[in-house]
Amino acid sequence: MSTPGFPTGGRRRLPQRLDAALLKTVRETVMSDAGPVTPSRVAAAVHATGRLLGTAGALAAVESISAELSGLGPLQQLARDASVTDIFVNGPDSVWFDRGKGLERAQLHFDGEPQIRALASRLVAAGGRRLDDGSPCVDVRLDGGYRVHAVLPPISTAGTLLSVRIRREEVFSMDELCEGGMFGPSIRQVLEAMIDRRLSFLISGATGSGKTTLLSTMLGLSSPHERLVLIEDASELNPVHPHVVSLESRHGNLEGGGVLDLGELVRQALRMRPDRLIVGECRGAEVRELLTALNTGHTGGGGTIHANAAAAVPARLVALGALAGLSRDAVGLQLSTALDAVVHVERTPAGRMVSCIGLLANVGTGQSVVPAVELREGAAVAGPAWTELAARLELDPGLLPASLELPRQASSELLRPDGPIARSDHRLGAVT
Repeated sequence: MSTPGFPTGGRRRLPQRLDAALLKTVRETVMSDAGPVTPSRVAAAVHATGRLLGTAGALAAVESISAELSGLGPLQQLARDASVTDIFVNGPDSVWFDRGKGLERAQLHFDGEPQIRALASRLVAAGGRRLDDGSPCVDVRLDGGYRVHAVLPPISTAGTLLSVRIRREEVFSMDELCEGGMFGPSIRQVLEAMIDRRLSFLISGATGSGKTTLLSTMLGLSSPHERLVLIEDASELNPVHPHVVSLESRHGNLEGGGVLDLGELVRQALRMRPDRLIVGECRGAEVRELLTALNTGHTGGGGTIHANAAAAVPARLVALGALAGLSRDAVGLQLSTALDAVVHVERTPAGRMVSCIGLLANVGTGQSVVPAVELREGAAVAGPAWTELAARLELDPGLLPASLELPRQASSELLRPDGPIARSDHRLGAVT
């Protein structure tokens, strides 16, 4: 498979080798002015050199130099492919990218470790932080929707490591996600009904599985009369909605002051009268504030969380709650009335897919996720909690075929008051 912007076969060296002197001259000209680096300024600087490049050559020079000065440098040509979501640089001859079907090796090569380090340092500096021996691991967000993570040796044993996550300004629609294979028509109806019926939910999955992509699209289905307050460590959510307020955490300065973590932002967001409160990624003590917020009448909210499976989410929340000083019982009490459902997404050889939708339920002394919709051999089938979920979403129970492993009637048996699973729900009664 060919790399975006490259022909197949052969090594391709970076455009920098074509004319380093031209790059140096234009860089000095552009940087002599404190104004922003724009394509028009770069074009004027190229023209001022007097070099006869021709129309195509001049355009190529402007594009290459603009990328070197203010973009992703040599990686910019990979980012031009709208399907690319992640770019990884592991070494001069090890550049990889992901466009939804697993990692692919790019036919792109750096001239050496110093060039990678220089690019990483410039990108980190553009994000307002520094990358050096005193701060060898840095994560920053850049204009253009880029989230950059860099690691220096000796923390990295293989040289400078660079990871770039790309947030596309154009959010996928439900039609596009359905056509792209993330879910089928029946799962689409369930997801849309979850937003319409204001279920509070978490989207779980591994890094790069499509959690943020799906959450952005689903939030866009919210009523235009609702106020969405988004809280993130690095801004990635961009739902298509007329009333969105975004809050982003802030790292401390060199002295460690000025920190604003997600927990504090959740507390501030509660004073902003949110109709839906969303924490982009629950991965620390902020889970305490999120569960508290969702227990104070802020239904329809949620976020994303890293987990191996939907069934692993309750244990993951207990572990995160421990970071906030909450006991297992305290997390269980909060969770029983805060969240309704979990949507799990996975990366498969066929692409990113919704593999399970489950309901939170009380099982013995703890919480469990009972599958309501499961993906079996590429087809959505009903799980044990499907009848209950369909009733809450006012969907036809016949929308999904029953799983061969569990007859559909088992759903009501599992969730009945005297069955092995009793679901606690503050909106439908203590136990239903």
